[in-house]
Amino acid sequence: MTDHSPDGLKALRDQLDEVDARLVELAARRQQLVSEIGRFKQGRGQQLRDFRREREVLELVRARAESVDLDPSLAETLFRRLIDASLTRQEQERARLSGRGSGHSALIIGGAGRMGAWLAGFLDNQGFDVLLADPLLEDDGEKQFVDWRSAPLDVSLIVIAAPLKQTAGIIDELVEREAGCLVVEIGSIKTPLIDRLHAAAAAGLRICSLHPMFGPDTRLLSGRHVLVMDAGCPEAVSEATELFADTMAELVSVSLAEHDRLISLVLGLSHALNIAFFTALVRSGVSAEQLSGISSTTFDRQLAIARDVAGENPTLYHEIQHLNEYGHIARDALHQAIESLRRAADDPDDEAMRRLMEEGRAYLESLAG
Repeated sequence: MTDHSPDGLKALRDQLDEVDARLVELAARRQQLVSEIGRFKQGRGQQLRDFRREREVLELVRARAESVDLDPSLAETLFRRLIDASLTRQEQERARLSGRGSGHSALIIGGAGRMGAWLAGFLDNQGFDVLLADPLLEDDGEKQFVDWRSAPLDVSLIVIAAPLKQTAGIIDELVEREAGCLVVEIGSIKTPLIDRLHAAAAAGLRICSLHPMFGPDTRLLSGRHVLVMDAGCPEAVSEATELFADTMAELVSVSLAEHDRLISLVLGLSHALNIAFFTALVRSGVSAEQLSGISSTTFDRQLAIARDVAGENPTLYHEIQHLNEYGHIARDALHQAIESLRRAADDPDDEAMRRLMEEGRAYLESLAG
């Protein structure tokens, strides 16, 4: 019989606290086992991720959940988070144990930026002695420099994570100063840099271009893409890709000439769509308070993405739109799509709307495939 007294409630809460503590302990133990498995795989040269094993784990979890009257979807969601945490731990430990950067130093120009900070952690985990240069830093003359020109250039790696308008000048100066290390620039737009990159490589600079297709909050690189571009120095490409050898990132080779056309859709269109979305909300005349109480599943999903976009660096987003010579392709396509939607919505017949959705469904299915 349930005790409905205050003491009875306290006893139940105490039991709940014990269960929660036990769950945390079990999760910690799971992570310890994950580390051991990761080291075992590394010793045998095995890949970190085993999708078949993951499916087996999730199927077993769902079956066990059903047997104890727990929502299988809840159990699966919980274990997917645990699996992601496990993969992150294995990936980071593999990179750390490899010691790829041991005995080497790296200079990140633009190290106070969010992506610069991510790269600092990424390289530090591999054993690099990381130096940062950025006007926003407090200069200590050893590890942090306000002006990158004051930093030592006898490093193994220089990463240019500075604003795009400064990157071309930095590349030119590195050529003039005959930097002998690997140089990697990670700008989101390449067209304004193509001539500088090719000229630098021709002058003997070991330089290539990367574009990490993920944000600075990313921890697990499984399923994440890094675009790799050869500026005329294959040796630099090989060295740069080795930085990701102990991760599960997918490296994709694209040409410098093709990069911006693709990015105009992958980044430019998605950014423009979300900026248009929250701008339409702001200018709709309807307050956020009114909408918050009646939001739908689709609206909430879109809001989550829009919040992320709205919280990003406006200067970077302007560069991606303004400096990409192919940017108009995405914006024109978006404008035409809105006009098509307007006509379909105004048409009493649903045929136009049906056609839009069928075309979209077919395209998205082929994209997923």
